[in-house]
Amino acid sequence: MKILVIGASGTVGQGIVDELGRDNQIIRVGKTQGDYRVDLTSEESVRALFSQTGKVDAVISATGGVHFGPLTEMTSEQFNSGLQDKLMGQVRLVLIGQAFVNPGGSFTLTTGILAQQPIRTGVNATAVNAALEGFVMAAANELPNGLRINAVSPTVLTEALDSYGPFFPGFESAPASRVALAYRRSVDGIENGKVYRVW
Repeated sequence: MKILVIGASGTVGQGIVDELGRDNQIIRVGKTQGDYRVDLTSEESVRALFSQTGKVDAVISATGGVHFGPLTEMTSEQFNSGLQDKLMGQVRLVLIGQAFVNPGGSFTLTTGILAQQPIRTGVNATAVNAALEGFVMAAANELPNGLRINAVSPTVLTEALDSYGPFFPGFESAPASRVALAYRRSVDGIENGKVYRVW
């Protein structure tokens, strides 16, 4: 299969490329590096990406930024940054990309454990991840041509504990290689509208 992986250079993205690259053609996409570049906050950039790659069999998004900070100090502009990046960036991929995924193909988006298990300073992340899961559940009923859509919701990554561990006290981590199996399941499986929780 020809698989577009957005965020391929990140920790999760590298795990996905290692897992799926063994038996698929991987197109690596990133904001600053990869086979192609894309800014998911820009509709023009996403359209340009698909015009360059042409038809693909699957699209995987393993990227997206949110705002972390105390609710009492948060501005609507800061909250909106997460909506425009991780939420609308991935939604935009589906809205535009559905015309470029071959019949029977799939989208796999990335949410996160914070959708169900909030942490301090993570209000924006929880809201964005929960909204993405709602989008996946509903969009699965309307995508044309037998297209499927699922999401992967990982816990904090083992490889990222040095940086993010203090924000996830008491959370059990998962290695990127284990998280990547959920993306394999989404791409190679038959399920639709599912959220694979790797906790």
